[in-house]
Amino acid sequence: MNIPEFDEIIEPNDQTEARAHHLEALRELVGNVYPNKFERSKFTGEEDTITNLLHFSAVKQVVDEIKRHISTLNEGERPHPEEKEALNAELRTFGNVRVSGRLTTTPRTMGKAAFVHLSDGKNRIQIYVRKDDVKGISNGGQREGEATPNSPLPTPDFVDGWDLFKLLDGGDFIGVEGYLFLTNTGELSIHVETLQFLSKSLLPMPDKMHGIADPELQRRYRYADLIASSLQVEHEGLTTREVFERRAKLISGMRRYLDDAGYIEVETPMLSPKATGAAARPFETYHNALDIPLYARIAPELYLKRLTVGGFEKVYELNRNFRNEGLSQKHNPEFTMLEFYCAYMDVNGMMDFAEAMIKEAVMKANNGSLVVKYGENEIDFGKFERISMKEAIAKVISKDVEKYNSSDPDVWLEDEGFQRRILAHRELKTRAFNSLHVSGWSDEELEKNRIAAENKIESEKFELWEKTKLFEHSMPTAEEAGFRVPDSIWQISVDRIMRRAENLQEVKENGLVYLFEEFVESDLIQPTFIIDYPKSISPLSKASPTNPNIAERFELFINGMECANGFSELNDPREQYERFVDQMSAREGGDDEAMVLDEDYIRALAYGMPPAAGIGIGIDRLVMLLTNKHSIRDVILFPHMKPIVKVEQTEE
Repeated sequence: MNIPEFDEIIEPNDQTEARAHHLEALRELVGNVYPNKFERSKFTGEEDTITNLLHFSAVKQVVDEIKRHISTLNEGERPHPEEKEALNAELRTFGNVRVSGRLTTTPRTMGKAAFVHLSDGKNRIQIYVRKDDVKGISNGGQREGEATPNSPLPTPDFVDGWDLFKLLDGGDFIGVEGYLFLTNTGELSIHVETLQFLSKSLLPMPDKMHGIADPELQRRYRYADLIASSLQVEHEGLTTREVFERRAKLISGMRRYLDDAGYIEVETPMLSPKATGAAARPFETYHNALDIPLYARIAPELYLKRLTVGGFEKVYELNRNFRNEGLSQKHNPEFTMLEFYCAYMDVNGMMDFAEAMIKEAVMKANNGSLVVKYGENEIDFGKFERISMKEAIAKVISKDVEKYNSSDPDVWLEDEGFQRRILAHRELKTRAFNSLHVSGWSDEELEKNRIAAENKIESEKFELWEKTKLFEHSMPTAEEAGFRVPDSIWQISVDRIMRRAENLQEVKENGLVYLFEEFVESDLIQPTFIIDYPKSISPLSKASPTNPNIAERFELFINGMECANGFSELNDPREQYERFVDQMSAREGGDDEAMVLDEDYIRALAYGMPPAAGIGIGIDRLVMLLTNKHSIRDVILFPHMKPIVKVEQTEE
């Protein structure tokens, strides 16, 4: 078994070796260098974290008073001694406090006293350590139990506090006890009387001025990113911690809204014998005891609807889903969904409910505001639009409305020339992307600049669509289509278009969705419900009572991202069976993301399911919007990364 040595994981250098020497010296001085606990005071009424202490009203009032006084002084002038002493005397009446945290920097101990800051990951407080005043706590005689007014903590064994202080490094955890006071700059500080060592940082802290700038390192070493972001003196936007705190607020807001509305939270299997509930490629594993293959869930939908059959009229699950698919700025194979179902509700009622819930949750997570800044856009969650897929396409591709004298894209799709344009557009996009490589980007540069390449093609999508007119009735040359490639290369594109043209029926059936995804989706900036989806791509949705070819389905788009998907649930077991059979046929035809037949779900429906509506909401994408993050991996604490492969050096 190849087990790496400790020094192979924590590679030694001058800094780590110095910290290791300090650790050994601390062990000699205090005994146990990794004590089990530190008892913080409860002056604030709860545990005195640094954040609680700074925000405690009695303390904050004194700090605000000295700052008001300082604001009246001339530049360079110190607070009046009597004013400062009166406020410090008020702070002394609060008694001693016991706080703990991480040292933000290595103490400078050139003289007989030093200032340094402690951080609890959110806020920091300055501590003042004076050689003649500080005592160190021996962890060999560590105080156990909890202090009470009638039973104080046992008297500890003391060591030289200044010697202990000089062995500390930036990043170490310590606990201090002392009294509060104000400096001449008005900064709240703790005059330390006792100091206890709690844990050593063997690795140096990230740069406190710039933090960790490399996004890959931020995601790979999220713990270091959290530290760096909390220590960073200046930063734009939210800190890493604030991003995930906002995420937590959004989730708790949605949970509370659902709970208050009478929904029951449940947990359904994360491993199932069928990869059902959505069209996606699953992760596969094996259950040794049962001797069966299992799949990481791609959606909890069919389990939640089984519960609706069983009598849960309002049910929800906040779940992790897994789809064995590609990575992008908007996609991660492991992601969080909120999925819920309500009996006796239809798609319109679900849109109303989802809109109200999202508004309230956003307001609570976004400091009471429904407006967020995302890149160059300002998104207003106070306004949700509803528009059909066909109407959205007709608004964007208006020239085709004039040509066919119809605003119904289905009319356009009846024309074989229009069908050929769609086939050509697919190929021209590929050709345009490949031309970036031909024009000078290496494979490595293309991968590095993939987002820029996709944005370039996105910005030129309508120019590319205009070019497809050349393909309506014939195949143009590469030069006519605007590509500088040899005829032999261009012929490959022509052959692909012609080969696909053999099955224009497929283009006719899926052309509506293609047009929407290519020309509409990215321009839906404000919250917009797209309704009236084709039934053919909605195998779990009920058909519209007014048009059997349309599904009672919606998707919510914000800033070009699909953030939610919902519909009136299909509850006819026979029709659901037939839809599954159609999906299985597509699967046999090569579509490995088509759904599989779930016999047990059909059996459940046969017991009768009431009319119901359901929705799945992408939590990660909503968090992206609320935190101005443009990669889904920046709102996931520990996204999967390719492992770092260490290249072993060999002697020549």
